[in-house]
Amino acid sequence: MSDMTPGNSSEGMIERLRAAGFDVLTRNHAEAILAHDFPGELATLVAQLTGFRISISELVGGGGGESGQTQRLRNALHDAQWRKHQFSVQTIVDGTPRDSISHEVDHVRFAPGGTLALEIEWNNKDPFFDRDLENFQRLHALSAISVGIIVTRGATMQQAFLPRVTGWMKAQGLGAEEDLERLNITERTRAQRDAVARQVARGVPFAEAFAKTFVASKFGQATTHWAKLEDRVARGVGNPCPLLLIGLPDAILTDATPAEHVPPDLFGDSG
Repeated sequence: MSDMTPGNSSEGMIERLRAAGFDVLTRNHAEAILAHDFPGELATLVAQLTGFRISISELVGGGGGESGQTQRLRNALHDAQWRKHQFSVQTIVDGTPRDSISHEVDHVRFAPGGTLALEIEWNNKDPFFDRDLENFQRLHALSAISVGIIVTRGATMQQAFLPRVTGWMKAQGLGAEEDLERLNITERTRAQRDAVARQVARGVPFAEAFAKTFVASKFGQATTHWAKLEDRVARGVGNPCPLLLIGLPDAILTDATPAEHVPPDLFGDSG
C-alpha cells in the first residue's frame, strides 16, 4: 500500500486539488473508498491534473475542441495504466444467452483494491454527463467499478475564457480577418464570421468581437462544464455510485507552449 502520511492521504490529495483551484465534489463515500483502497491511484491522478496545462494558442487554434490539449492528459493517463475498456454484460436464463449490452469507458484503472472508471468531458453537449453518470450507476450496481470519476471544465475556467482569450488576442495584435491565418486560426464557420463582422460594424474592436463569438459558440452554457455537472449530481443522477467529480481551474490556462508543462508523476502508482 502507498504511503499514507497526511500529505499523501486521500484527504491530503483532494485538498491539494482544492488548494490549486480545482472544483472537487465527492458523493456516496467516494473519499473513504479512495483513501482505503486507491491511495496510489488517486495520487497519480492528482499529480497528472495539477501538472496539466492548456495553452490559449492551442485552445483557439484548435477551434475549442480536444485537439492537443486534452489528448496530452488522456495520453498521460493511458501511460499510467488508465486505459480504455469495454465492459460487456450478458444475461443468461437457464443456460440460454438473452440480452447483451456493453459499456465503454475511456479511462479504467484496474487495481488490487477494485476498479476506477474515469471520463473526461472537455467540450461535449451537456447530456453527455447523464450518459456518464448513468453508465457509472449501472456498472457499480454490477460490482464492476468501485468509483466513477468525471473531469470537466471548472467554474473559474468557464468564467475566465472570455477575458483570457480577449487578452491573448490583443497581445497577438489581432486587428482584422487577415491576421487569423498568421495565428493559425482556421476552424471557423460562416455564421461565426458573420457574427464577428456584425459586431465590428457596431464599433467593437476586432479582437473583442472575435473572442466573444469564439467563446459563445465553443464554450456555451449548453456544453459540459462544472455547473451542469453539479446540477445533475444534485438531482441524484448516478446514485448510489460513489463519485469523484473534478473541475479544471483557470490556473491551468497558459500563454506558454504546452511542452513547457509536462505533468509530473510525483507519487508513482500503487499497482
